[in-house]
Amino acid sequence: MGRHRRPVGPVQGPTRQARRKLAAGLAGASALVATVLALTVDPAAPPAPDRAPTGVPAPQAAP
Repeated sequence: MGRHRRPVGPVQGPTRQARRKLAAGLAGASALVATVLALTVDPAAPPAPDRAPTGVPAPQAAP
């Protein structure tokens, strides 16, 4: 009956390292794709009239 028991702890070895590398690679790739997508896709709606565009600094109040 001892042959059918589960292993005591999680498997340590190349499988765990491969999972971590895959997760890190996918996270990096998704961040890169999100950045490229944000820079290349035009927004569907124009900016709100009460907000300044992001490229123009907000006007400063006079002291």
